[in-house]
Amino acid sequence: MHGLGNDFVVLDARQTKIDLAPAHARAIADRRLGVGCDQLLIIEPAENNAADIFMRILNADGSEAEACGNGTRCVAAKMMAETGADKIKIETVAGILSAEEVEDGNIAVDMGPVGFEWRDIPLAREMDTLNLGLTAGPLSDPVGVNVGNPHAVFFVEDVAAVAMEEFGPKIETDPLFPEHVNVEAAQVLGDGTIRMRVWERGVGITRACGSGACATAVAAARRGLSGRSAIVILDGGALGIDWRDDNHIVMTGPVATAYSGVIDPSLVA
Repeated sequence: MHGLGNDFVVLDARQTKIDLAPAHARAIADRRLGVGCDQLLIIEPAENNAADIFMRILNADGSEAEACGNGTRCVAAKMMAETGADKIKIETVAGILSAEEVEDGNIAVDMGPVGFEWRDIPLAREMDTLNLGLTAGPLSDPVGVNVGNPHAVFFVEDVAAVAMEEFGPKIETDPLFPEHVNVEAAQVLGDGTIRMRVWERGVGITRACGSGACATAVAAARRGLSGRSAIVILDGGALGIDWRDDNHIVMTGPVATAYSGVIDPSLVA
């Protein structure tokens, strides 16, 4: 499945438990030797009675992620199609996320409350998350935001000119971020629209990142560059972001299923 080209291998472990070592996840995510994806999403029985399912998220490098906005929308669409429900609650490491189908078949997900404190991101030391003072090439002075996972949002004049493949990994692994960080370069276009590109922690450059779009919209609002609602345009398309007064952030966009099948056991032997 994919959300705006941010693609996932979705595995159903509700009946039979699936244990994947990091090497197994890397093998499946390999675009030449495996299936190919940005993340693996494993659907498991919910641990919390308030949720319908639990969703585990593995990055392409085998590391585990706390949140994935586009992935949540994909799994929500799959589960709602299966059950006939128009709303679903998905448990993740970051908490329980509510999703529903809205107009034109789009899926809206409440990504939960946004974190701003330095411990929320988390950072290695106490500092103002509105101005982190970090620089790498044309990327300078990001905003720190946590949307279930950590983000550093940089505002630039021309997002297309930023070599994300060069500067993204430098920021991701900077000692300021003990758990590494997702890196966004954003250009405010006006009229409530923001153009954004992303380097995802544990993955690399992706065509879209739902939590990154949320973090970017929040960062722009905190800097006074936009309002609390915005359209964030990524390489793969646009997401609608609404940062509500209760500090929850809602992301809306399309999902698609590419194909379904069975992974040959030799791939994860």
